[in-house]
Amino acid sequence: MNTAPSWTALKPLFASAWQEAGAHTDGVALCDALLAAYAEPHRHYHSTQHLAECLHGFEVVRHLAQRPAEVALALWFHDAVYDVQRHDNEAQSADWARQALTTAGVQAEVAERVYELVMATRHTSVPAAGDAQLLVDIDLSILGADAQRFAQYERQIRKEYAFVPEDLFRTKRKEVLLSFAKRSRIYGTDYFHAALEARARANLARAVTSP
Repeated sequence: MNTAPSWTALKPLFASAWQEAGAHTDGVALCDALLAAYAEPHRHYHSTQHLAECLHGFEVVRHLAQRPAEVALALWFHDAVYDVQRHDNEAQSADWARQALTTAGVQAEVAERVYELVMATRHTSVPAAGDAQLLVDIDLSILGADAQRFAQYERQIRKEYAFVPEDLFRTKRKEVLLSFAKRSRIYGTDYFHAALEARARANLARAVTSP
């Protein structure tokens, strides 16, 4: 079961980032639409729980962001579209972010930066530096969670891919986890590297060697 956070507690975080980004609307309907998306029944990990963990994690490291409002909004949108049988979820989510920001009168360069931040969560490469690096580290902070939360995360991912046969799922899942374990650094920022690197490597080692 997900530990479902209160939508009411998350809404002020959206409102603050939305206004700070220069939006000319209140964003209430958009926030509701995003929260409804994260609450879709097929989501077990990429859910409101994950969104809340990312947003609360960002509040701790907000001072490290170059443009905090843009990072916050990218976190809101990074899994806004999520269908395990598609391969363009991040692109769809990024498009939604750019369209919503542009429609609300946000400057084009701000909308474009948020778009690029969301695209960074594809995890196809390690961001060089800056806000993208911080955003990706926040998204990957689950890898360095305590053992109980990491085990829950693995169960949640399995539920999202319940349609995949067990042997195939195990093979593909280990490939994904090994892709992170083989990196010289899982976390690009010094903050997350110091805080979570060792525990993430322990979690990954345990996961890829489990029967």
